[in-house]
Amino acid sequence: MAGHRSFFLDEDLDAYVQAHSPPVDDVQRSLIEETDSLGPVARMQVAPDQAAFLALLVAAVRPKFAVEVGTFTGFSSLAIARALPEGGRLLCCDISTEWTDIARRHWSMAGVDDRIDLVIAPAIETLQALPDARHVDFAFLDADKAGYLAYYEELVPRMSPHGIIAVDNVLWSGRVLDAGTEDTDTVALQEFNDHVMADDRVTSVLLSVGDGVNLIRPA
Repeated sequence: MAGHRSFFLDEDLDAYVQAHSPPVDDVQRSLIEETDSLGPVARMQVAPDQAAFLALLVAAVRPKFAVEVGTFTGFSSLAIARALPEGGRLLCCDISTEWTDIARRHWSMAGVDDRIDLVIAPAIETLQALPDARHVDFAFLDADKAGYLAYYEELVPRMSPHGIIAVDNVLWSGRVLDAGTEDTDTVALQEFNDHVMADDRVTSVLLSVGDGVNLIRPA
């Protein structure tokens, strides 16, 4: 699990957080282990406490329709799908069959594969194809950082009045403080956070969960 904890927590404090969060079960443990075997890309997997946080949000919002942009190996989508109310559905957007095949196997192991629709295509195309009606109750963004603003702009007009968008990696291991950076991802996140803060269509709060989560809802 090295590399999955919040960047500002040392190992002892992270262990305390995990000890006071819901424990991982056999399916989650299997998914963590298989993802870890992929090597350095495993750091893209959300930590167990963040997955539990997402599940808590979903259980509170009780979305009929949820969207995830950036599924990777499916740890966050597993948490979201398990927390959906009866009849709720999750649309997952990703471009990798290699990584999402791992997700599919674990969704099946958990018995939630029947409530997830996975679309392998550029996420912006999938979002643009959604109905214009305000019907998205929950969304989780955890994909390419340069695409965040475009995904956000497609989602905001489609969010239901009680809907929530959760955006991951918005602190970027603290690199968002680098004012003179030329790193594309860092600049994209800086611009995204500033855009959300100035957007009078929404209200938001930036939390130091995981690598930073921006929670956004219609104003």
